[in-house]
Amino acid sequence: MDKEQLVESARMIKKNAYVPYSKFPVGAALLLKDGSVINGVNVENVSFGATNCAERTAIFTAIANGYKKGDFQAIAVSGDTVDYLPPCSICRQVLVEFCSPSMPVYLTNEKKEILELTLKDLLPYAFTELDM
Repeated sequence: MDKEQLVESARMIKKNAYVPYSKFPVGAALLLKDGSVINGVNVENVSFGATNCAERTAIFTAIANGYKKGDFQAIAVSGDTVDYLPPCSICRQVLVEFCSPSMPVYLTNEKKEILELTLKDLLPYAFTELDM
């Protein structure tokens, strides 16, 4: 699967987001090393701290389906934003837990442009098990 297909998967899934409060749907598409794609959406809650982001939904779903740390190849994030939509800091830290620092991260915007970064670009001073 190429990056355009992965980004399109993230764009398409965001229609399933549960966003009654913010009205800000986000979709994520997580590419696994076996070629599978697991999608995620943001799921809000009236208690905002209980809200889950699209990126974490995808990662947690992958883990629930038996995938392990190191099985992740790339992630695309899509929202209807003027600028590129990056993962929040909590999602970045979760990505660091399960993914390689060199893993591609594809960010999109409402113009359907794609910005390709690595996880290390997003979180250059990540807290890792080496810090324990």
